[in-house]
Amino acid sequence: MLKIQINDNTFEVEPNENNPSEGKVNQQAYSLDVMKQDASRFNVRYGDGSFEVEVHEFDKENKTAIINVNGISHELSMQDDIDILLDKMGLSEALVQKVGEVKAPMPGLVLDIRASVGDEIAEGDPLLVLEAMKMENVLKSPTAGVIKSISVEKGQAVEKNQILVSFE
Repeated sequence: MLKIQINDNTFEVEPNENNPSEGKVNQQAYSLDVMKQDASRFNVRYGDGSFEVEVHEFDKENKTAIINVNGISHELSMQDDIDILLDKMGLSEALVQKVGEVKAPMPGLVLDIRASVGDEIAEGDPLLVLEAMKMENVLKSPTAGVIKSISVEKGQAVEKNQILVSFE
């Protein structure tokens, strides 16, 4: 079984093991006809309806996606049997990695700082731009949290493993 959250709605999905285009959603049988148009676009027929689906972002590790259905954007997240069991046991929070700081992955030059002390940020938000080996690298937050301090300034040269940003 899968739990799929689409925007603010949660669905329990039990796909057929041999044919995932068939199964049950919230105990109701479903049957889909899916035609792949290219790597990120699909035409899906369900009942009398036809839907154009485009996958904009897909994060396999975090089991999240942003899709467009007939021009309307939707955020999806999924939990499989193991995720559901960990939630029931209260262990899912224990698996969340707490990160206290972001260090420079390589020597470079700080081109831009895109966050400020006190900012509440989400995982993946851009923190700063580091130029290294003539390439610009956007360093993103590895965790959600509040920025406690920024230890560098725009135009500053940094060494590998130098602390750049600290979180509360």
